[in-house]
Amino acid sequence: MAEIQFSRGITEEAIPDVRLTRSKDGTNGTATFIFDKPKALEAENTDSITGMYMIDEEGELISREVKAKFINGQPAALEALYIMKSVEDWDRFMRFMDRYAESNGLGFTKS
Repeated sequence: MAEIQFSRGITEEAIPDVRLTRSKDGTNGTATFIFDKPKALEAENTDSITGMYMIDEEGELISREVKAKFINGQPAALEALYIMKSVEDWDRFMRFMDRYAESNGLGFTKS
C-alpha cells in the first residue's frame, strides 16, 4: 500500500500528474506533482497542509515544497516538488512510485 497525504492521517484521493527529471549522471533529480482539485483544498477540509507525505511500507518521504494554485480566487490545484539528491534517493522514490502506481492503476510514459 502506498499513499500521499498533505495533512497527517488524511489520504489524498486526487491522482497527481507526475513529471520527473534526472541529471545526466543520475546523481540527482526532481519530481513535480500536480494535483487537480485535491481533497486537501476542499472548503469543508479544515486541516492545515503541512507538506506532502509519501507513505509506503518502507516508511515516509517528505517534501515541504507545496504550493496552491488559484483560479478566480478559488483553490484549484496543488503543486508539490520532491528533490532527490542521490542515486539512493532516486531509487527509493522510484520504489514508492511503483507501489503508488500499482495501488492507483497508473502507468509510466517515458519522453
